[in-house]
Amino acid sequence: MHLSVLEAAHVLKIPENHVYRLIEEGQLPCYWVNDQARLNRTELLEWATARRMFISTELFNDSDKQTQQLPMLTDALMLGGIHYQITGSDRESVLHSVVSILQLPEDVDREMLLQILLARESAGSTAVGDGIAIPHVRQPIAVNGDGLTSMALCFLASPIQMGNKPVEKVHTLFVMVTPNVRRHLQLLARLATALRDEQFKACVLARHDPQSILQHTRRLDAIITS
Repeated sequence: MHLSVLEAAHVLKIPENHVYRLIEEGQLPCYWVNDQARLNRTELLEWATARRMFISTELFNDSDKQTQQLPMLTDALMLGGIHYQITGSDRESVLHSVVSILQLPEDVDREMLLQILLARESAGSTAVGDGIAIPHVRQPIAVNGDGLTSMALCFLASPIQMGNKPVEKVHTLFVMVTPNVRRHLQLLARLATALRDEQFKACVLARHDPQSILQHTRRLDAIITS
């Protein structure tokens, strides 16, 4: 799922020529198709999240009014759970611990999912700053089922290095499981918006109790849907 430069400008709420400049400077990842720049939606959201940029969620909304409502942060977190003291000394052992606690249908091969997540991290860190990472695969963790949309918030017992840069120490992971790529993008867009909220981010970084964290997600859900 790719965006044109015009669509990317709309998502980021910046001028189209600004997007072209970011591409020319090598700051914004893109692909060229028939001499036209195309941007991967997931990569664009990751890029904007790491830079705390505004993100419009309009392009990720379902056009079919009969489809399931957009995922709420609170519902996704309640389903995925908030987990503390996740063990592991490196990204492989940590992701193994995370995959073992994810709420997944019985037919999902957890070992295969782990290997896909590790391959994704080897291709490029999913760290988005402030010690937070959003592990996922290039084709996001999409699990068929009855609209399963969950997000596990995992606080690590010890910080680990996720990427190739020594400074990229990560202590907090958001791991999403969705029924399809569109739902993944919708939830990722909402999480990106939430991480720009100083109160929510401070609550997460301070590792407050689940009730306090969910109180902030309810507040954000109300703002987003108002």
